[in-house]
Amino acid sequence: SKREIKMRKLDSTKVRPIKSEQLLHIEDHDFALRPGFGGSPIPVGIDVQVESIDSISEVDMDFTMTLYLRHYWKDERLSFRSNKNKSMTFDGRLIKKIWVPDVFFVHSKRSFIHDTTVENIMLRVYPDGNVLFSLRITVSAMCFMDFSRFPLDTQNCSLELESYAYNEDDLMLYWKHGNKSLSTDEHISLSQFFIEEFSASSGLAFYSSTGWYNRLFINFALRRHIFFFVLQSYFPAMLMVMLSWVSFWIDRRAVPARVSLGITTVLTMSTIMTGVSASMPQVSYIKAVDVYLWISFLFVFLSVIEYAAVNYLTTIEERKQLKKRGKVSGMYSMDAVQAMAFDGCFHDTDMDIDLSPFPDPCEENETRASQTNISNADTPRLKRKRSLKGNVGRIILQNNHVIDTYSRIIFPSVYIVFNFFYWGLYI
Repeated sequence: SKREIKMRKLDSTKVRPIKSEQLLHIEDHDFALRPGFGGSPIPVGIDVQVESIDSISEVDMDFTMTLYLRHYWKDERLSFRSNKNKSMTFDGRLIKKIWVPDVFFVHSKRSFIHDTTVENIMLRVYPDGNVLFSLRITVSAMCFMDFSRFPLDTQNCSLELESYAYNEDDLMLYWKHGNKSLSTDEHISLSQFFIEEFSASSGLAFYSSTGWYNRLFINFALRRHIFFFVLQSYFPAMLMVMLSWVSFWIDRRAVPARVSLGITTVLTMSTIMTGVSASMPQVSYIKAVDVYLWISFLFVFLSVIEYAAVNYLTTIEERKQLKKRGKVSGMYSMDAVQAMAFDGCFHDTDMDIDLSPFPDPCEENETRASQTNISNADTPRLKRKRSLKGNVGRIILQNNHVIDTYSRIIFPSVYIVFNFFYWGLYI
């Protein structure tokens, strides 16, 4: 009746399909089923354009990539008549009403479709039923990295695509244009890596409960830039090792100078090693940088042990000399270098110093200055200064231990050989 027809028009719960949906006959088909259900598997072509590689994390062992993912398939249920044979383009609102491939990223940690200002989804339907479905996606996926050669390493990562519900009996996933299906932006660059290559490959994945699935791989190789780590780790380690060698040229009786230099270099090497380890995952194997830093630390540590041996042997040698001279306990006759190491002032070699009262060298100098005429150029103090200037080199040479002499040659030589083998092995 007319009344019923009028009530149907006023019913707001029933929305008429839009013109495009009427043209595609969406209401006439059940799009919950795949195209050609019950027959041969539907081929779905894939091509990818990589827009950027946003980040690569060694600690989390993952990478983040932004890409355009495009699907190609044919659904005869969406065919329509077109006098000009032109396609129709839609946004994301039509996706929920038709069948689309359920491709997902294997080993993905998180991913999202960009939605500014609207969802970055495009659907293009051709008159013969061919469909192009394009998405702009950012995905973070796992990358199984091997750090045994870090930081001289090359990492091989891959992003894997697969259908979640349809195995190979229902859906055949393949690269649309073969190796040319994967394209990249020419301006892609990373701060720590150089992208050596991008490649596309395919394979099969088996699940015991659901069967075999087609899987596509986006492979890329990353080679790490070494210059950053040379400046931050290798070069400071080299300097610390060389700095530890300075103690071989310091008087063996200058205990505070040599000990403080050795301890400082050891602590600095420990700081460098801690900084490198903090930025890396806690792996159970040895990395290349660990080998270099630990060997460098060993050289620094051995320089401290070297002085401990020198000091110990020097003490034994002096005790033997004192026993031969038969000195009385509490009274020691010291040569010039021993006296200089003790009180900081140079003494003539024929001076005998009584150490039992331990006089203050500064007070002694003030007393001498007050008792003598400064204008007199032949005062004992000026004589000592002149004697010191002419005999410093001779004094240092005479007071070098034989271990120091050999260490000046052995330590640098062995370290150079180690660097030669290290860089030749890992580069």
